[in-house]
Amino acid sequence: MQWLMRFRLPQGISKLIHSFHLAPQLRHYQPLSGVEAQRWSEHNIPEEFNFASHVLDYWAQMEKEGKRGPNPALWWMNSQGDEVKWSFSELKDLTCRTANLFTQTCGLRQGDHLALILPRVPEWWLVAVGSIRTGIIMMPGTTQLKAKDILYRLQLSQAKAIVTVDSLAPEVESVASE
Repeated sequence: MQWLMRFRLPQGISKLIHSFHLAPQLRHYQPLSGVEAQRWSEHNIPEEFNFASHVLDYWAQMEKEGKRGPNPALWWMNSQGDEVKWSFSELKDLTCRTANLFTQTCGLRQGDHLALILPRVPEWWLVAVGSIRTGIIMMPGTTQLKAKDILYRLQLSQAKAIVTVDSLAPEVESVASE
């Protein structure tokens, strides 16, 4: 988990404009009506819902049992064409490791606040889902924040930890004592 403890920003990450095409079976979507349509109240919704365990872990299990196709759970690409593809099983493993890092190494617990200031990189999702998995409340922020903005958000949220990139470390360290 060295990448999370000392995250480095890859050179030249920028927004990638990429068009996605619907799978052939989704091009002819027929909306449900009448008896076919289900209301939210008809679904069995768990009293305590956790996206990581109820959705991500479910699809990881479907992958393991061979009941899910080979499409990635997360597919990220930057403007240079570098890409990251993670299966549901890989995403489950990485987010569990991230959650363990937060709870065991950083000492964070359910209900604690975590500030997240990362660019658009796949690790953002590991931190986000790792936070969800443990019940840590994540507060995302843009990498354009300056020291006074970071201080304001940290004080308002009472964040116990912050995950950021090396390029923002000086801004964070300048307000850490306050």
